[in-house]
Amino acid sequence: MAVGHSGGMRMPTAADLVSMWNASGLKEKLIFTFLMLVLFRFGIHLPVFGINNEIFARIASGNNILGFLDLFSGGALGKVSIFALGIGPYITSSIIMQLMAVIIPALEKLQKEDGEAGRRKLSQYTRVFTVVLAAFQGIIFMGYMAHLPGAITAGVNHAMFYVSSVITLTAGSVLVMWMSELITEKGIGNGGSLIIFVGILSGIPLYSSRTAQMVANDSALMWGLVLLLAIFFVTMIFIVIMQEAIRKVIIVNPKRQVGNKVYGGVNTFIPFKLNPGGVMPIIFAVAILLFPSTILSLVGQANLPAGWVQDFVLVLNKIFNPSGITYYAIYFLMIVALTFFYASIMPNMQPKEIADNLKKYGSSIPGIKPGRPTAEALDKILTKTTFIGALGLGIIALVPAFASYVTRITTLQGIGATSLIIMVGVALDLINQVKTHLLARNYESFLKE
Repeated sequence: MAVGHSGGMRMPTAADLVSMWNASGLKEKLIFTFLMLVLFRFGIHLPVFGINNEIFARIASGNNILGFLDLFSGGALGKVSIFALGIGPYITSSIIMQLMAVIIPALEKLQKEDGEAGRRKLSQYTRVFTVVLAAFQGIIFMGYMAHLPGAITAGVNHAMFYVSSVITLTAGSVLVMWMSELITEKGIGNGGSLIIFVGILSGIPLYSSRTAQMVANDSALMWGLVLLLAIFFVTMIFIVIMQEAIRKVIIVNPKRQVGNKVYGGVNTFIPFKLNPGGVMPIIFAVAILLFPSTILSLVGQANLPAGWVQDFVLVLNKIFNPSGITYYAIYFLMIVALTFFYASIMPNMQPKEIADNLKKYGSSIPGIKPGRPTAEALDKILTKTTFIGALGLGIIALVPAFASYVTRITTLQGIGATSLIIMVGVALDLINQVKTHLLARNYESFLKE
């Protein structure tokens, strides 16, 4: 249970920061993270053997879904590289396993009751399922590529190409998963989020050049671009507010007398974040929506026979198209639902456990009895706080997309709200982890003195 108190503390000087930087091991973590991200970027430029990637790159640039997916893979999909599937299968597998842990009692027991050993076993299930998902996506993707005229280099055996390419894409996705886990374990920040962050960041120059060309060809769009950038800037401010805002629940601690001295009695607080899931509900929502969108987009561009099958695929494709109203309505509802889901599985946001801990140590919320009344009061507070955060996050996700539609500057839609929230959220999370790491090391050195 995380608590805070209102006491002030001296701001660290430049000498303190240099000392902490050298002594804390943070430098090694940052260097390791940087090298792993460089390795990921290097792999993006290694194409799958036997592919003419220029053909698929042209299709991806003209398709909203594939273009959006290419942005999240850092351009790996458009290049049909060994990392074309990216971190997507791992994230999708993580979402499914977390949902299953809520539904299936055996998995819930592994997550909540079996401690670290149970969580390791659950992580192993997630990795195995990642391989299955990656193989499935690789089969669909390569099946689509095989039907594109000129996509396979002349003279390549189609059967061998198909098998080797699926194996390569699956292995590439597993390698990205391994790198993300290494970053989380030995580096700084969340590995999966950082890989997505770097992918989005690498796409900004391309989107900027397309926007510059668009405005140059139509000067009437200049004011629209200014308005759009202003909305993006305001959105970033609100994202920071959403990420950092907390609801403080005051806690009264009992006084203890030891000899002639009295200890305790200082009021503290439990900080409940307005947006408890941070950037994860957005990433989860995008991953869930992009999975059917990608499959439908690939199937829809294949030569399907006329009839109800083709009509059904076209209807589904329209529903899951990122430029459609239905897509954004589903996207909004998913963000709200996933924010609540993520809050429900976080250990530090369990009202009953918090109430039991407060009762155990003799602490209480002013005006509320310990035990069950405290748990009910905390549940109400968390529900209201999470609802406000989920609603705010959903609205923020829709505003820039609506602004792109109004200003007619559609070239920046790919790096719209979703990408902004992910970039700002990951950056804030990284900064907070660095601060926490330095602070923890600072306290360690203080206790040793």
